[in-house]
Amino acid sequence: MKKIILSAFTSVLLILFFGCRNEKNEDLKIITERIQYDVTIKAPEADLDWWVMNIDGSRREWLIDLILQTAYDGQVQAFNYDVPITSEEVQAIGYRNDTLIMPSMEPPYEDSVVVINERLKRQDIHRLRFLEEWRINEKTLEIEKKVLGIALVLSDYEKTTGELRGYRPIFWVYFDENYPEVLN
Repeated sequence: MKKIILSAFTSVLLILFFGCRNEKNEDLKIITERIQYDVTIKAPEADLDWWVMNIDGSRREWLIDLILQTAYDGQVQAFNYDVPITSEEVQAIGYRNDTLIMPSMEPPYEDSVVVINERLKRQDIHRLRFLEEWRINEKTLEIEKKVLGIALVLSDYEKTTGELRGYRPIFWVYFDENYPEVLN
């Protein structure tokens, strides 16, 4: 199973890495050595065409699971920006264990112990964050994008009100040997 997951993850990485590559590298001029941006992978509005800001549900879930599982298994090195984190630390992301003592509202009015186990919710991952290098062919205007890193991005909600506070990367995976050292 691990070989299948690693093989599938490698295939996705190769597609991302080579998908926009131009064979005539000598004609390419660097636009930027580093650009970071988010890509919405789960459409925020149901009325949009299925492909607008969206990856089909089963493929989105597969991709998220693939990235999470390879990081959980330690098959790829995960980073908290530029600090390496262990597979155990990756597994602990989004995990919360709380014990609450709740008073009973009915006789005999004894306190009850409530245990809350919360895990990272795949459905809260609506974006991917890319770190890329961009080059352009000045004659044809063809752009080559080299993916240097990718992060799953979690929608961050206010616990009490449920309002969206923003987005934060769960962890980074880098594909270029110069990263994350270059980030400093």
